[in-house]
Amino acid sequence: MPKLDKDAEVEVKLDGAAAMLQQAIPAILRRGLFEAPGSRIVAVVEFASTTYTGHAKDEDKDPQVKLRVKLAEVAIDGDQIRMLRDVMRAMYRKRKVEGTLDEIGPSLQDVEALIAELLAEHPTEAEFEAHEARKRTEQQNRGSRVEQFG
Repeated sequence: MPKLDKDAEVEVKLDGAAAMLQQAIPAILRRGLFEAPGSRIVAVVEFASTTYTGHAKDEDKDPQVKLRVKLAEVAIDGDQIRMLRDVMRAMYRKRKVEGTLDEIGPSLQDVEALIAELLAEHPTEAEFEAHEARKRTEQQNRGSRVEQFG
């Protein structure tokens, strides 16, 4: 990996592999995006860097990194959209406060506490695993039933 000057500006681009986005966006939302140019969706996304373009010392070109979407979940209702936007605003405030004060002033709100509060209504990992186990059991029980007609 090339070493960059601490002041170097790195340009970020998305690579062409968008399979995770296709899977994360429900068909009805994809259709809405197509039919209404400029419409928006809100999502939680995990990126991974895939390639980078270094730069020569004598070249007047910014370094560039390409990112690939590895995981994505899209908000599908108003409550989820509001929750994600609240988290985004809290994260933004935290970033601003750590560097400079924004118009709100020092953040008194703990981002982790806000996220925990917002996620309280969502299933935990353990609840999700229990749900999936119940589904598997139900499917296995349905598949093993033999009916006999006489």
